[in-house]
Amino acid sequence: MEAPLVLLVMGVSGCGKSTVGALLASKLGWKFYDADDYHSEENRMKMGKGVPLSDQDRIPWLCSLHDILLRDVASGQHVVLACSALKKMYRDILIHGRNDVPLESDESAKEKLAGKQLLVVYLCGSFEIISRRLFQRKGHFMPPELLQSQFSILEPPSAPENFIQVNVDQSLSEIADAIMEELQMK
Repeated sequence: MEAPLVLLVMGVSGCGKSTVGALLASKLGWKFYDADDYHSEENRMKMGKGVPLSDQDRIPWLCSLHDILLRDVASGQHVVLACSALKKMYRDILIHGRNDVPLESDESAKEKLAGKQLLVVYLCGSFEIISRRLFQRKGHFMPPELLQSQFSILEPPSAPENFIQVNVDQSLSEIADAIMEELQMK
């Protein structure tokens, strides 16, 4: 199998995706993006008030992230993106862009990442384990009270998506090591 150009480290808030993503990028020598850094001020304020984001809130954010991935892959850069990507529709936007937005280029094939170029790394775990981690986190705009809303809309990746699943019931460095082992087997 061809090695992926993009690793999408996904899961609910508090699963460790930002830390694990940064560790993977460092080990692989790839560029790292934390999707949280690209939320609009309105989205940050909404989450800070304990209001879950709607699809309409997320779609422009996901489209921006798709554009970043396309730009980097087109320039030969491998990327690790830490992003909740809770629904299949969100992951599809990251790969294909938004289907109902007309493309500015005639080269539509270049406007999408091929499905196999992006490997989803799903960090999964129980509500209890992730909730404990989330309550220990300091200085983040998303309050722990929103965790249940994320579990409620979570659509774990499944075939035919290109993904691996790693349980978060271990240290963050052990999680990163487990992912590196999986990558070597792919």
